[in-house]
Amino acid sequence: MTDTSSTYRINNLASLYALLRFVAPLFASRAALADEQSTLRYSELLANVNQIASALRARGVGPGSRVAVIAHKSIALVETLIAVNACNAAFVPINPQLKPAQVEHILRDSNAGIVVATRYRLSSLDESRPVACQGVALEDLVAEPAAVDAPVLSACDGDPAAILYTSGSTGLPKGVVLTQRNLLSGAFSIADYLGLAPHDVVLGVLPLSFDAGLSQLTTAIAAGACYVPYEFMAANQLPRVCQKLGVTTITAVPPLWHLISEATWGDEALGVRRIANTGGHMAPELLSRLRQCFPAARPFLMYGLTESFRSTYLDPAQVDTRPGSIGKAVPNAQIAVVRADGTECAADEPGELVHRGAFVTLGYLNDPKRTAERFKPWPHAIPGIERQEMAVWSGDTVRRDAEGYLYFIGRTDEMIKTSGHRVSPTEIETVIGACPGVARVAVIGLPDPRLGQRIVACIVAADDTLADSAVEAHCRARLPNYLVPRHLLRFPEFALNPNGKVDRPRLKLICEERLGAELAAKAGTEVTT
Repeated sequence: MTDTSSTYRINNLASLYALLRFVAPLFASRAALADEQSTLRYSELLANVNQIASALRARGVGPGSRVAVIAHKSIALVETLIAVNACNAAFVPINPQLKPAQVEHILRDSNAGIVVATRYRLSSLDESRPVACQGVALEDLVAEPAAVDAPVLSACDGDPAAILYTSGSTGLPKGVVLTQRNLLSGAFSIADYLGLAPHDVVLGVLPLSFDAGLSQLTTAIAAGACYVPYEFMAANQLPRVCQKLGVTTITAVPPLWHLISEATWGDEALGVRRIANTGGHMAPELLSRLRQCFPAARPFLMYGLTESFRSTYLDPAQVDTRPGSIGKAVPNAQIAVVRADGTECAADEPGELVHRGAFVTLGYLNDPKRTAERFKPWPHAIPGIERQEMAVWSGDTVRRDAEGYLYFIGRTDEMIKTSGHRVSPTEIETVIGACPGVARVAVIGLPDPRLGQRIVACIVAADDTLADSAVEAHCRARLPNYLVPRHLLRFPEFALNPNGKVDRPRLKLICEERLGAELAAKAGTEVTT
């Protein structure tokens, strides 16, 4: 794809589906998707996507539509997401771990006209699904015969392509709206610095509702490589899967990497050529173990936000000489480190990380106030231009050394990063606060080398009859496992700051003291993204 005409076409592609239509003839006989049971060639993937898109159009899906999809990773799920894109509609992938209350919120907030799910999951959504949201079984959709071919719907690269939900400060998940341009530019950028090629096989262990999980799929297509939708169950199965399918590339979050490193790896690991970390800091000892497991793999350490996909990566050649660094800007992005007034920080001066470029999303769905807080003009304005380019102001504090390498310092908000997820304390506090016998609750995150941060719930009980087991059962019935607190600590009352709010820094110190030796033994280096 190096000739002039091909380069022109790539640069003028307007959608993920258009990318597939371009790639499929070039690699028609090569594997596009694979699992342990089957392999789908690029020509077959395009045909299946066209068939599903026809079925969706027959149900009224078109430009401006929003289609929610909730299912575990599979070839059928991937085909459906791309088919939605072929209709120039926005897909809304929902993590199947979410409970009915969270799913209902996403369906209503996204105004999805259709929700596609397995028959089993669809039956459980009957009570929570909005009346205006049509339920469609995934099995029926992919098996439905294609109608008469409909014309390919033209798309603009600024059209909404996906809505990814992540935890919000209001206590409910918030939708980040991605454009076609975001998907394509992110795919080409990441495929570029990872060095992906048609012979590569990308193992998809991260959820497709997660920006890093989705980008594994899009980067594979951009490179003409093979994507393996893999539902992670047990680490000891991975060596066999990697050997059978010829996996060359694995991207995961630190908790998954811990599990993967504990599997028994032998010759099965020799085919893995690159490993990439996202969603949290990779402790040096974990990186060392992974390099022993995968001796032929180059490690890529990355930083990113749902609001702007990947922002930085550390070149594998710099991993040993710059420990703790999150690297430099990825291709087609620019990073600034600024003070509160927007001026650029000096070398090694802490400041807020600001991201500009093709990956900056449209903002938060139905939340103009929060959008205005996070999406603001690029700090280096162009003189004489009134309408300045929007950038993502991350809320994360970093420093840039004299050679331009970035280092994460901390978060300026109260979001908790655990198991690769950004978690709102308010979301968990709302659930625990509804538990009978709980008078007040505050949720904080404390450093954990495996999880990034562990969730600690601090509780003031209404009386002495409240049992920890009752609170735990209440949480497990209403929250995904990764949101269930690891510790419940009792307090007679919370200390307040001068504004009358819970003094969270002080609360954190008290929790660290009370948890003592356990946290001290597990606390690693500072958590990064």
